[in-house]
Amino acid sequence: MNILFAFADDWGRYASVYAEHEGPDSWNRLIETPNFDRVAREGVLFKNAFVPAPSCTPCRSSILTGNYFWQTGLGAILVGAVWNEELQSYPLELEKAGYHIGHTYKVWSPGKTANAPYGGTRTAYIDAGQKFGNFSHNAYRRKDEIGVEGAKEELLQETRQNFDDFLQAVPDGKPFCYWWGPTNTHRTWEQGSGKVLWGLEPDDLKGRMPAFLPDVHEVREDVADYLGECQAFDAGLGVLLERLEEIGELDNTLVVVSGDHGIPGLPRAKCNLYDIGCEVALAARWPKRIAPGRVVEDFVNLMDLAPTFAEAAGVEMMEPTAGRSLMPVLESPENGQIDAGRTFVVTGRERHVNDAREGHRPYPQRAIRTQDYLYIINFEPDRWPMGDPKGLDDLEALPPEYTKLQWETRAVYADLDASPTKAWMIHHRSEEAVRPLFELGFGKRPREELYELTTDPDYVHNRADDPRLAEIKEELHNRLMQVLQEQDDPRVTEDPCRFESQPYAGELQDFQIP
Repeated sequence: MNILFAFADDWGRYASVYAEHEGPDSWNRLIETPNFDRVAREGVLFKNAFVPAPSCTPCRSSILTGNYFWQTGLGAILVGAVWNEELQSYPLELEKAGYHIGHTYKVWSPGKTANAPYGGTRTAYIDAGQKFGNFSHNAYRRKDEIGVEGAKEELLQETRQNFDDFLQAVPDGKPFCYWWGPTNTHRTWEQGSGKVLWGLEPDDLKGRMPAFLPDVHEVREDVADYLGECQAFDAGLGVLLERLEEIGELDNTLVVVSGDHGIPGLPRAKCNLYDIGCEVALAARWPKRIAPGRVVEDFVNLMDLAPTFAEAAGVEMMEPTAGRSLMPVLESPENGQIDAGRTFVVTGRERHVNDAREGHRPYPQRAIRTQDYLYIINFEPDRWPMGDPKGLDDLEALPPEYTKLQWETRAVYADLDASPTKAWMIHHRSEEAVRPLFELGFGKRPREELYELTTDPDYVHNRADDPRLAEIKEELHNRLMQVLQEQDDPRVTEDPCRFESQPYAGELQDFQIP
């Protein structure tokens, strides 16, 4: 049995198959992802998959080890991350058991040493190039010379050749474990590329924006360009499925597809514990063990994938994991809620990039998400959740040329990626209609947040002080704290907490800030 894990950088829950399960205003009604949809329809689709942390390195540390991010040492942070070679990593465990492992593009970074938990450069297959990671930029540059479809095919050929190189290296009779990790859904992408490359009309998003975002053309275009990159990822996934089918290995391969957190450059998304930052697409296909056409409601934390891959391969992880294997859920013939214990997930965040840039403390958060509620603890509410606004006033004189202005905003609120949306909101923040949205996205937050998702699906009305929900809040708080205590989270089990001092916090000299 082989394993193929297609894992996109900054790809939230955006795939056309989800439109069947969402309302009429869903962004998923505007896109086409036939290859992800195929995996889901020939296997299982998860409706409630969440990342352990909405930041790439801690999320990936969790996935690779099967543990919460705070249990991975310096892998728990982004800038300044260092891989601890003593940590178990599911691909390296599979390699010890006889699997041929390999990866293309991003597995674990930024940090020292890049992609170490998958073997680093030793197991990399990138001889055909890495242009896919800047898909829209590269396709846009080539479209006038070889046409839009030719430009896209040129990049897909890179994925095909890298995968072929890996397949050719697999010894006869050996199973393989391959990680395909394109970064094109991470910033930046070509402005206007969603329409030019994929036919996505930005203003088709009018009336579909969540309540915390301005419904203006500039923001809609930004989202459309991102959705175009999601379609590019799906096209690359199609190349992998096609090659496996051609060599007769598709039905002998557990195919799992997901992403490491939500959309970058939008307020309340990446680096935040709201749904748009933490919910992701997840589907799995394995005809020998997974019945087709299933839709599962269980809440899944992506750290569950490590023990899942290990169990599917018949390999025992070196140490127990906080994550739980999904094999019982995958093998069940049922739809809906399969495991009665999977009714919530716990997510969190520590250091992203801002405190490394300015020498500030991290912005520590933990949250619990259930079917109807999202409860968040902001352990240091006096700090800025998106980073220090230092330098904000210096942007006043800049013209509203968003492609240029977005780069000027990188050091301001540094934990929010530079983007046309960020630039537009900063430029228009004093306007009456924008001011409350700007405060929601960039301002400080109270220690506790509670959102009643049945009546507030865009999580903009904090009900933490609502006496009607006092018992609910207490129950969620207690359940969250129980998990944090049981899983030895330094935020609640250490005084002082390690995340407040070097090397977890403070300025760094030898790491490049993305």
